Amino acid sequence: MKTTYLGFVLLLLLSSHLSAQHKGNYNQITQDISRQNILSSGNAQIYNPTVQQQINKTLHPSNVLTVDVKALQNASATTYTAIFNVSQIGPSAEKTNQLMKARMDSIKYRLNAKGITQKNIATDVISFIPIYEVEVTKKLFSKTYTEVPKGFELQQNIHIQFTKTNQFESILEACAQSEVYNLVKVDYYIDDIQEVYKNLQDELLKLIDDKKAYYKALGFNMTDYDVAIADDKYCYFPKDFYQSYQAYNSTSVEALEKNKGVTTVKKQTSYYYQPLTYENYDVVINPSILEPVVQIGMNIKLVFTPKPKEKKPTPIVETKIDHKYYVISPNGTIDVKELNTK
Repeated sequence: MKTTYLGFVLLLLLSSHLSAQHKGNYNQITQDISRQNILSSGNAQIYNPTVQQQINKTLHPSNVLTVDVKALQNASATTYTAIFNVSQIGPSAEKTNQLMKARMDSIKYRLNAKGITQKNIATDVISFIPIYEVEVTKKLFSKTYTEVPKGFELQQNIHIQFTKTNQFESILEACAQSEVYNLVKVDYYIDDIQEVYKNLQDELLKLIDDKKAYYKALGFNMTDYDVAIADDKYCYFPKDFYQSYQAYNSTSVEALEKNKGVTTVKKQTSYYYQPLTYENYDVVINPSILEPVVQIGMNIKLVFTPKPKEKKPTPIVETKIDHKYYVISPNGTIDVKELNTK
């Protein structure tokens, strides 16, 4: 009965572990927290304060209008270039070069059989240097250590251009059969990137017109505002967005099966493609992607400030002096008469 119970518990633990693997290993801790939030209500504010902060954000009214729009386009590369490093050692310069040429010819032959022709392959010589070893010379009372050339090392990079991602497996196979395993990188290229920027610009102009119409519906006259502008554009390639993680499980299942002590195993480091997320963008072109893509973005920000009101001129006040003249009698009488000069 005890054995049956332990077996049931072990089966339950293994079932839980296998079920969790469908969610992915890249962030096991976050997944555990997420399950706690489902079981216990009221924890969202603790584990996700950013969302709560956005929901409870206090708005501050202003007479300055801001139009800030962002657009992103996921563009598939038109061509790819894979770069492999090839290192060859030989006893002499001539022999080293012959061995390298044989390996390169082997790669080109295998690639040509898979539809990748000579015009899509280029080589780049990186270094060609002698290799030295220390030779010990024994004398009567001492030893001398002298570096002497024992061979040569030649390094070359081979550049292989292709247009479809499924060709890359054939390239790897051809290189591996020629004992070339050092993949340096894979570059992505877009033939007409200006067309992508033009497309993003058109989408942003539509968003700006919609935002202006929105402000107009609220009663703002855009002709009464001065405008300032700032814009930006950028382009990111898949190599910029690969992240690493280690598997959450660190115990050996084999130890459980053999009824031995738990054995700690080395956690494998894995990598995954994590592109730009979309929450900060107003429009995303080609949002659903299956393979790594080139991500091209553009931002435009407009700030509308009220035009200063024109000051009315101060009215000029004219002071008019009305002069009066009087004639006094010479005999000293008080009879004073006003002299009419009009």
